Amino acid sequence: MEKSAEKQKPAATEHEKPAAPIDKIDKNAPEMEKQLADYKDSLQRLQAEFENYKKRVEKEKIQFRQYAAAEFVKNLLPVLDSFELALKSIANGSNNGKIITVAADDKIARGLELIYGQFYSVLEAQGLVPIKVVGEKFDPYKHEVLMQEETADETKDGKVIEEFQRGYMFNGAVLRYSKVKVLKFISNDDSGGK
Repeated sequence: MEKSAEKQKPAATEHEKPAAPIDKIDKNAPEMEKQLADYKDSLQRLQAEFENYKKRVEKEKIQFRQYAAAEFVKNLLPVLDSFELALKSIANGSNNGKIITVAADDKIARGLELIYGQFYSVLEAQGLVPIKVVGEKFDPYKHEVLMQEETADETKDGKVIEEFQRGYMFNGAVLRYSKVKVLKFISNDDSGGK
């Protein structure tokens, strides 16, 4: 048993030094600090890139929703136009030769007005706004000229005098251009031909 006791090494104490020499650790310290700073910088850049990515994705989602809503509302504009034509037709007394009593006309007209009002208010709540045109100066970013009428009054040049089809803005962007008739100034001056 004495031989086995000799072979055993004493247990390490708390005060023993680490296996690596101190001068080797001191030599590696600046490199390790630089590497640590590089890792920290990389981590901060990745975090910033990820935050920017999240913001970009959220912005793209919002833009997609707005685009989808605009397309949906744009597809509903012909229905809105039909309602307006029906109301205008009833107001003008046109019933295309059909025999409808006045009382029935009034009830139908009132019903159409109510439905139109509900429909329009829903679209308006989503961001639909009609473009004001008659009496306004022609704006190529909002109006499409279908006809021009000559005028001798220079102050009325470019004024919209009639709207053929209503235009609409949706959340600040033109959804459909107003189709209009504008005045165009024509000089009565005969000296222009000489």
